Amino acid sequence: MNEQNVNPVFHSAVLLVEDVERSKRFYSVVLGQRIVFDFGRNVVFEGGLAIWDRDYALDLIFKEKRKGQVGASNAEIYFETGALDELLDRLSKEKVEFIHSIREEPWGQRVFRVFDFDGHIIEFAESMESVVSRLEGQGFGFDEIARKSKMPLDFIKQVLEKE
Repeated sequence: MNEQNVNPVFHSAVLLVEDVERSKRFYSVVLGQRIVFDFGRNVVFEGGLAIWDRDYALDLIFKEKRKGQVGASNAEIYFETGALDELLDRLSKEKVEFIHSIREEPWGQRVFRVFDFDGHIIEFAESMESVVSRLEGQGFGFDEIARKSKMPLDFIKQVLEKE
């Protein structure tokens, strides 16, 4: 059998949610994710994120063998944005629980995290391309950017040569 046919290809991530309508509003209206398919108990967004009604999904997955609840806060969904401060302001007006406000991680990336309504960790960050550009704008040289960001020199050169 051809190895290419055996290896799986990642397709999407599915979040199991308590209230599909509430979560659909959060991801589509608040975060601006475009709905590709809305099947009522499950919704697929452009880019590979999907939400499913938790009870419906768990019944399908486990049938009568289902025991206990599926844990929350054991995975993180990651988004990048070029408007981190504006997104923070928008989410501040919603009933979203913040884990922390904008902070700079040790590798120089600015991020903030929230819980969605089902306890899933959602991270919002600037792209690493933006980090490289920002550090260069702060006077960092190529080697300093590489040390700070942990990004390879080839990546840094590629980003800065595009500008």
